[in-house]
Amino acid sequence: MGKLDVELGMCSLTSRYSPQLLVDEVGTTPADLVALIARGAEMTAGIASFALCLARDNLNSTPDSPELVRKRATELRELLTRLGPCFIKMGQVLGSRPDIVRDDYMEELCLLQDDVPAFPDAEAYTEMRAALGPNRRLEDVFSEISARPVAAASLGQVYKATLRDTGEAVAIKVQRPNVAPTIMRDLLIFRSLAWLVNPLARARLGCDAELVVDEFGQKLLEELDYRLEASNIEDFGRNFADDPTVKIPWVRRDLCSDRMLVMEWIDGARCTDPDAVRAVCGDAGVEEFIRVGVVSALRMLLEHGLFHGDPHPGNIFAMPDGRIAYVDFGNVAQLSQANKQTLIDAVVHAVNEDYEEMAGDFMRLGFLGAGTDVGPIVPALEKIWQDSLGQSIQSFNFRSITLRFNELVYQYPIRIPERYSLVIRSLLTQEGICMTLQPNFHFLEVAYPYVARRLLTDEDPALRERLIQVLFDHGRFRWDRLENLVALAGGGGAGSGAGSGSGVGSDAVGGSGQGLDLTDTVKDALGVLLTDGKLRGQLIGALTEGDRLHLEEMRSLLAVAGDGVSPVRLAGSLLDDLPKTARKGLLAWSDAVLRA
Repeated sequence: MGKLDVELGMCSLTSRYSPQLLVDEVGTTPADLVALIARGAEMTAGIASFALCLARDNLNSTPDSPELVRKRATELRELLTRLGPCFIKMGQVLGSRPDIVRDDYMEELCLLQDDVPAFPDAEAYTEMRAALGPNRRLEDVFSEISARPVAAASLGQVYKATLRDTGEAVAIKVQRPNVAPTIMRDLLIFRSLAWLVNPLARARLGCDAELVVDEFGQKLLEELDYRLEASNIEDFGRNFADDPTVKIPWVRRDLCSDRMLVMEWIDGARCTDPDAVRAVCGDAGVEEFIRVGVVSALRMLLEHGLFHGDPHPGNIFAMPDGRIAYVDFGNVAQLSQANKQTLIDAVVHAVNEDYEEMAGDFMRLGFLGAGTDVGPIVPALEKIWQDSLGQSIQSFNFRSITLRFNELVYQYPIRIPERYSLVIRSLLTQEGICMTLQPNFHFLEVAYPYVARRLLTDEDPALRERLIQVLFDHGRFRWDRLENLVALAGGGGAGSGAGSGSGVGSDAVGGSGQGLDLTDTVKDALGVLLTDGKLRGQLIGALTEGDRLHLEEMRSLLAVAGDGVSPVRLAGSLLDDLPKTARKGLLAWSDAVLRA
């Protein structure tokens, strides 16, 4: 097993990437070596010229003046664009890597998502014909194709077309000519340079430079295979097949090749155009559109383990029927089951304000090397979380916590694995989109109810164990945490504020009007508890802890929901809906409580 396999947490790899592949594809003939050296010289000249400008700036008295920084950041973006697709992709990745790039450069690099020159249309049509093969003419398959691309990116560009056989509108994604050989050659140069600097990278930064290049190359080669992207679309379609709020386009596999993709055309409002989104969704619908977007992103990450790695504004649309639509599935990240569970652990430990365990999660996720002394890191994590949360979750945003984390990675041997840089970029981008639509948007007001409801109601045994972690503190049942979970699951608030020690984000979360029906939430939670012998036994112990029945705590718990949860209505509804096994569990549980 190679280092990349270990780093990816034993995810099923779909890319054919390997270091040896780069050598095989580039070649070792004299002509190949000459071309490689020439390309290396071109890179060196461009990078050296930019580095000299930075060196001259440092000799001046104001090297960090805002005007000069903006100028240099623009020059860097233009340089990466000139050097080609591999550098554009690298710039996009660096735009979300606070452990590598300073914040004042990140905004300019993010422009590489949309601001990329198109290649000639004649070359695009040639690629389309080649993809269809000699037995199918372009005009026989498509009755109409847009004269100009509707979008251009680093690896390809998109045209709008109409299928002749069905009359349906489709998007045709065509790869740039000769982009694969250029990328292979550049990756080989990157990896050779990484080999040279690896001793320094390990000593000074605590990371493996070759592994960083391998992670980058693995994702890049996945994006080059449009058949793989078609499979990604189908996987996402299956994951959200039961979700009426999310639209995943269909794909015409019979018209796809490794260099051309044909998928359903999505008509909707670009998600960063507030006026267009309001025109489609209405004023009240904007808030619901935001909530749906946050929840769908959390489902990708914590439920499916397969998430959209590039949710920039051109890839997310608001549809007239209120659904959120995703397009462009070339950059998709997959988390192993172990890594997905560790992420949930990290959420639980943040909820419980257990920063020592949170530091351990960082190690298990690959942010810290095995065996790292987390002692000095624990108080730093606590300070970052508490400062970012402030007095309430309304002061929390991912941008601020990323900036604080940026400081941390320069003080400790922390490295952000590629797949988690995609998670960070995804969360930052989606938060930015939400704040464009609603400036007073607060991510945790939507995220906490989702996480709380999952912990309370999901029948996954792994999540049941995490529910126990939340509810029990050193063997003692925490009624305040259960109250907070129920309140959060309904989008309401509880507790006294951050830092109160009650956990579960114990501050006001409500006000959005998007809470879930608490009767259903409590009922589903009891259904899980009553059918699980271990949880049932622990809850009985909690009810009779200290040789008394904790009826007052139970009444307080129901009071959290206000008038929304009637005990009589809840009991009747629960008995009506529960299967026979759960009803027997309820009777056994009641009998045990009465005997106690």
